[in-house]
Amino acid sequence: MPMSESIRTVSDIPPLIATSVVRGSEQGESHGGVFIVDPAAQAVHQVLDWDTAAIDWTGRGWDRGLRGVAFYGGEIYIAASDELFVYDQNFRKLRSFRNPYLKHCHEICEYEGKLYLTSTGYDSILSFDLMTEKFIWGLHAAKIAGAWHAHRFDPETDLGPPPRNQLHINCVDCSAKGLSFAGLRTGGIVGLGVDAKLLLQVELPEGVHNAQLVSDGVIFNDTAANYLRHVTRKGEERHFAFPAYDPDKLEYAGIDDSKIARQGFGRGLCRINDRLVAAGSSPSTVSVFDLVSGETVFSVNFSMDIRNAIHGLEIWPFAMPRPAAARR
Repeated sequence: MPMSESIRTVSDIPPLIATSVVRGSEQGESHGGVFIVDPAAQAVHQVLDWDTAAIDWTGRGWDRGLRGVAFYGGEIYIAASDELFVYDQNFRKLRSFRNPYLKHCHEICEYEGKLYLTSTGYDSILSFDLMTEKFIWGLHAAKIAGAWHAHRFDPETDLGPPPRNQLHINCVDCSAKGLSFAGLRTGGIVGLGVDAKLLLQVELPEGVHNAQLVSDGVIFNDTAANYLRHVTRKGEERHFAFPAYDPDKLEYAGIDDSKIARQGFGRGLCRINDRLVAAGSSPSTVSVFDLVSGETVFSVNFSMDIRNAIHGLEIWPFAMPRPAAARR
């Protein structure tokens, strides 16, 4: 949840947890990790290194790295492409869960004891009960001839949708106001209404990540344009360019293209309060922007590998983990 607006300086910005993926990495290399960003201490701590061999190597950046982050019962839930992992506050793995309809997962969120996960590979949202630790329902979305259609299914059966990635759903939100999601090709934020009907809540361009409704409008990573954008209900807009670095200092710059990796690829977004927003970009950089002044309040880079991109980004709610080498 966003914090109070008493935050005014870098030293007041709370610690953040960020996950990263390494697009185009090879077997035997790290595929990303988990980092705690501490703006007050001007420090970044890597707490987990993702180098598992159990990775599906089909596709380009699909399965490399860790994705969305959520918290429940003092534990940390982190999604990989097709598996949900649970860690303690010192990032010791406790357990994990799989489901045949969880594929190319991006963002996740928790609300009232349920975890909601984007299944990008199935154009679906899955719900996971955090008490029973079971996947309890799925919602498949489709846009046909300009009209939205929804189909609810049981993810514990084989009666779900076929694998498909037409919408590239990459973020989900659930609150007392309802369930909504968005993606690269949804055309905006889509909400779940009564009788499981889908309704377009706000129109957005293609190529969007992490779209979120805020009190005065919408914020989103306009990934195609290398900007974070804030658009108000009055039509006023402010955009923030992601940091760019000297190409000669980038690692793996030879693969810098839109199909593998590039500078300024914006993904990962969390509201700190109604004024400050943290956003991620590549090579792995976390920036904090002031939506009112238009200034960049804080920015830190922790990899010059052009393939290494931020994915999940949230406020870190616990005490800082005990110092340790990056866990594997």
